[in-house]
Amino acid sequence: MKKLKIGVIGMGRLGYEHACNIANRVPQAELTAICDADLKRAESAAEELGVTAVYTNPKELCSDPEVEAVAIVTDTSSHVEMIGYAMDAGKHVFCEKPLAENVEKCLAAEKIAEAHPELIFMLGFMRRYDHSYQIAKRKIEDGEIGDIILVRSYSQDPISIIEGTLQFAPRSGGQFIDMSIHDIDLIRWLTESEPRNLWAIGGCYEFKQYKEWDDGDNAACMMQCENDTMAFLFAGRAAAHGSHVETEIVGTRGTLRISSVPADSMVEVMNSHGVCHECYQDFISRWHNAYVAEMEEFCACVRENRKASPTVYDGTKNTRIAFQCKESFLNNRMLTL
Repeated sequence: MKKLKIGVIGMGRLGYEHACNIANRVPQAELTAICDADLKRAESAAEELGVTAVYTNPKELCSDPEVEAVAIVTDTSSHVEMIGYAMDAGKHVFCEKPLAENVEKCLAAEKIAEAHPELIFMLGFMRRYDHSYQIAKRKIEDGEIGDIILVRSYSQDPISIIEGTLQFAPRSGGQFIDMSIHDIDLIRWLTESEPRNLWAIGGCYEFKQYKEWDDGDNAACMMQCENDTMAFLFAGRAAAHGSHVETEIVGTRGTLRISSVPADSMVEVMNSHGVCHECYQDFISRWHNAYVAEMEEFCACVRENRKASPTVYDGTKNTRIAFQCKESFLNNRMLTL
């Protein structure tokens, strides 16, 4: 089987994860080039992963004739520019979420993708490719829990990484665009419906500096979808126990619950503190297999010349809803969409 030759732009923590997966864990892919503004970081990753093509200029990577597809794992504000470089150079594109930092840029990304219908575009909402969520989706489609009544989705970051979180927070776009956008995508994907009404609330419970950024360290939103399904999402930055993403889907004939205890193994620790499960301490560990699975799907879509999901339009819709959540939060009122 011919391997898809992929170049990765951005060697931050997640970019490095994707590069390692492409090089070592995705049989259909070959890591062909690496690009990062920090040349030493790019060269270090390239040496480790056996890559000879190293760039600091993204346009040069996209112009490399050996590169067939590009994985964009840069700051959100540069995503649309990078998508343009890649697709205008004839490369298929995998882009990390969110699509862009505002809706206007998302619409610009749509136009770029529409101008290149021969190329595959896929957005990195990896939870859709997590094994547990895939099982839940199939059970919903098979009617095992009847009609969905409620989707409840929690995303909590561990307090152990708060220093880095606080450094990024002023330019993150806020809780709803940076964190809850995953839950928004899940709600749309699981219910196959769009929000009709929403009301977001929250506050600065532990880290008061979030108020300076028109944000909260803990925030929530209640929604009602066009098909009357209810949804509730919560995003927190100060979980004492670890990285915790939990989803519950309540139906008329049953309930599905995913990761109510975010344990990284089946081991129970019994000691003087009682009985406990040790939890994931970072998102990379929790979603490692999902990152591999989504890249495998991207390669399959290119090989089979079929549309990938999530789409560029999912990126726009999720971003629009996230900003509507922020508007509701800031104005303390329900929005009818």
